[in-house]
Amino acid sequence: MPVYEGNTIEDATTKGLDALNLSKEEAEISVITDAKKGFLGFGKKLAQVSIEPTVSEQITEAVAETVEEIIVTDEEVKVETAVEELLAAKTSDSDPSKPKVLENLEDEETIAELDTYLTSISKELNAPASVRLERKDGLLVFHLDTDKQGILIGKHGKVLNALQYLAQVFVHRVALNKLSVVVNVGDYREKRQAILQRLAERTAEKVKQTGRPVFLEPMPAFERKQIHFTLSKDDHIKTHSEGDEPYRYLVVEPVKKY
Repeated sequence: MPVYEGNTIEDATTKGLDALNLSKEEAEISVITDAKKGFLGFGKKLAQVSIEPTVSEQITEAVAETVEEIIVTDEEVKVETAVEELLAAKTSDSDPSKPKVLENLEDEETIAELDTYLTSISKELNAPASVRLERKDGLLVFHLDTDKQGILIGKHGKVLNALQYLAQVFVHRVALNKLSVVVNVGDYREKRQAILQRLAERTAEKVKQTGRPVFLEPMPAFERKQIHFTLSKDDHIKTHSEGDEPYRYLVVEPVKKY
């Protein structure tokens, strides 16, 4: 937690806000110690304050970190629209093109079919990718290696989350066994995991300070589970999900005391 010093609390606060490029409304300020003048030059102490961005600012920071170096172009906006249309088409029961003959497949057959499926989708989105499988902590991670990462990630990870949902629906329909799959492009998921950890911790602090619930952005099930798990250790906080996939979101709220 950043700590800033000054001759007065106001002075220390000003220095901290300037350093973080924040206004008072965008920051959570905690006074650690007030200044002490001392006596005859002895025992003098500067005022100390800690300053952190509010949860809303942290969310903005998280988004910025996640999509850094990704320029959102008109083409990417069109791709996001295409993914939404593809999502609706591929998950519709009336879609005549969905692979009806694929069902009750063994694990390795499911993996091979999903590989083909994701490869096909990436071509449809004009960002052809090769699919690389990694088995990690009980998850099947499908890495999409492409020269057009920005297109397959999309603004705020919107395209990648849509691809994630398509993969989950596909596996649910064709696999004999329950499989947990993750779709990744570059190191997006790794960055996102670190961001979610910080987001969970700061959201919990915000809820405890205000006594009011916080509604987080829609995110895939495995990301919600990460925040659920992180906050399950806090007896003062409880979490639950609301909404329908792929727009299901997490609510973090205080535990009521009776």
